[in-house]
Parts: sequence; C-alpha cells; structure tokens
Amino acid sequence: MTRTVVASATREIVIGFDQPFCVIGERINPTGRKKLAAEMVEGNFDTVRKDALEQVAAGATMLDVNAGVTAVDPNATEPALLVKTMEIVQELVDVPLSIDSSVTAAIEAALEVAKGRPLVNSVTGEEEKLEAILPLIKKYDVPVVAISNDETGISEDPDVRFEVAKKIVERAADFGIPSHDIVVDPLVMPIGAMGTAGQQVFALLRRLREELKVNTTCGLSNISFGLPHRHGINAGFIPMVIGAGMTSAIMNPCRPQEMEAVRAANVLNGTDPDCMTWIRTYKDYQPHAPGAPAPAATAPASGGDAGGRRRGGRAARARA
Repeated sequence: MTRTVVASATREIVIGFDQPFCVIGERINPTGRKKLAAEMVEGNFDTVRKDALEQVAAGATMLDVNAGVTAVDPNATEPALLVKTMEIVQELVDVPLSIDSSVTAAIEAALEVAKGRPLVNSVTGEEEKLEAILPLIKKYDVPVVAISNDETGISEDPDVRFEVAKKIVERAADFGIPSHDIVVDPLVMPIGAMGTAGQQVFALLRRLREELKVNTTCGLSNISFGLPHRHGINAGFIPMVIGAGMTSAIMNPCRPQEMEAVRAANVLNGTDPDCMTWIRTYKDYQPHAPGAPAPAATAPASGGDAGGRRRGGRAARARA
C-alpha cells in the first residue's frame, strides 16, 4: 500500500489509501488576498498567525504555506519572506507543512529551515522544472506534489494529463526518488466551464491509483469556480473524489460543510475506525435554525482527525 510520510518536528502524518483523508489548509496564501499580501510585505504576520491557528483548530491535517506576494522579481523577494513565514507557522502549530512556491530559490531556502519532513508544492512536467526541483527533493529526502502539466500547458484530455504524471514519476525514479514520495495533482477543471470535469477527474484518479499507485491531491475549490454557492459543490465533490482514490486536497478547513463531508467520507471509507473521530467531533452537535449560520464543529484535540502520530522530542530530520 502506497504511503507518503510527512512530518513536523513532533508529529508524523501518513497520506495513503488506507488513511484518513489529508486536509491541507489553503489559507496561508496571499494570492488573491490583497490585504494579506500587503501585511506580509510590511512584516505584519498577524493574519498568518490567525489563519494557522484557526485551520488547525478546524481539523487541518497539514498547512500549505505560500509567500508569493508579488510577480515583480520574486526570486529576490520570495525566499526570505517564505522562510520567515515558515518559521512563524512552525512556532505556532505542530502539523506538517507544505512548502508552496514556484520559485526554486524560495523552495530551497524553506527546506533549509523546515522541521521534520515537509511536502514540496510543486514540480511540473516541464524539463526546466524537473531539472531544478527533483535534485532538491532527493537532497532533502522530502515528498513533492507533481502537477500534471508540461511545456504544452494544461491539457483538457485526461489521458494526456495521465502521461505527464507518469513522466514525472519516471523522471523522479531516475533521481532515486520513490513513487510513494510523488503526490500527483491531476488538475481539477471548473465544472461550470467543462461539464465533464467531474467524470474526467474520477476516471483519472482511478488510473493514478491502479496504474501508477501514487497518492493524489488537488486544489479542491477549482471544481466550483464561477458557480454560486461554491461550498455546496465542494462538499458534494469531496466524497466522490475520495471514493475514486484521492488521498489529500488543498482546501479551506474552516468551512464546516466541507469538513463534515471529509469526516463522513472517512467514516464510510473505513478510515475512521469505530467512527471515533466523527463521534468526538459531533457528539454535542445541535441542528441550527433555518437561515442561521451552521455551528462549527470542534476538531478532536487528540489529532485523530489528522491521522497523526506524535513523535515527542524527536529532532528535525537530518538533511542529506
């Protein structure tokens, strides 16, 4: 069974088909958030701290950390800002982190300060990216998100996206990187623009699981882009992609409707033994009145929702 191990300084998480669905909190990302971007540029990390704590409290298994505040000379500005953001988040929470950047220098700088075994987000099938990122993955012995596009762009043909994923897995093997450390993003298309997007991703996930035997992830909310009441679409999408074989997603854990769908899918998929996480989370749940905001569930304090194992006192993984 394919297992991708990620870790913070004190907690180890396994991403796998027989594990609870891995929720990667998306909120620490200034893309499309002008206020957050401005704060980070000014050295104000109050919102970063707030988002980190709230996402873990809501049940996030991991946190994605992005510091791409500007497209103007990111090679000069992003490495130091990403390092600072990583250090702040690691001081606050003990979940593993996903280092999210398209800037190679920023990824390497973040890997230098990362505790445990982070996930790197990401590498594509472009030759330039493969040659830049895969040596870092091997050097630091960390897993990586493989995005299924290459020099030709993002194909609407799922067979083409599968072949790009296969190429990345094979190239990683040339560097001595095992397939269990490749987490493929099959690229979810907006269902409002492509009516077959759901069917495509379900079929592609089954192929990735059965043929490449890799774990998978996605930007979950892509499926609902442009539609009203997006969280309803997202919540319906979650159990369907889990049933098709997806093992993680970058999403907003602070949306109760979506987290309920994750936890329910874990129960029905057999990855919540004896329904204990569901019971701990919802034992005091009270239905809300029509029109009133839904009450937020309390995530289990034990970390059972994340499928994590404590590694008390263990030092950060030694770097190669």
